[in-house]
Amino acid sequence: MKPSPEPGDLRERALRLLARREHSRAELVRKLERAGFSREDIAPLLDAFETKNWLSDRRFADSYVADHRARAGSVKLAYDLRQRGVSDNIIESVLGDNRDSELDRAREVWQKKFGTAPADAAEKARQMRFLQSRGFTPEVIRRTISSGDERARDNG
Repeated sequence: MKPSPEPGDLRERALRLLARREHSRAELVRKLERAGFSREDIAPLLDAFETKNWLSDRRFADSYVADHRARAGSVKLAYDLRQRGVSDNIIESVLGDNRDSELDRAREVWQKKFGTAPADAAEKARQMRFLQSRGFTPEVIRRTISSGDERARDNG
């Protein structure tokens, strides 16, 4: 059985985690509880961190989206942020700021993976499933694949 951590260690552990990267409040709670700290001790500390702006779910969401948007669409990004305890209001706000570039990102992901228009219906379905697995919306997928078809016709 591992010994209980000292209360003074809580602040130091939380700051060490935040120094490495942004965390959502829920992530930090989970990690600190796993380290043996009690939720009753964690909550007031994280409240103080939020007051000092050392901890921010909005900043975490912005950072997460910036790091992952090149490989994922808004559906997947929203799901990932929800899993990390970020509120729907923050998710909507952060993803709303990035909505304009969704089609461009989907085209980049498609170009990197496939580069050529689908030769038949089976290939088109495969490409669509791939983009769907990356979290792009059906409308963005349709536009991405159809623009690939147009480019192929123009070059052919």
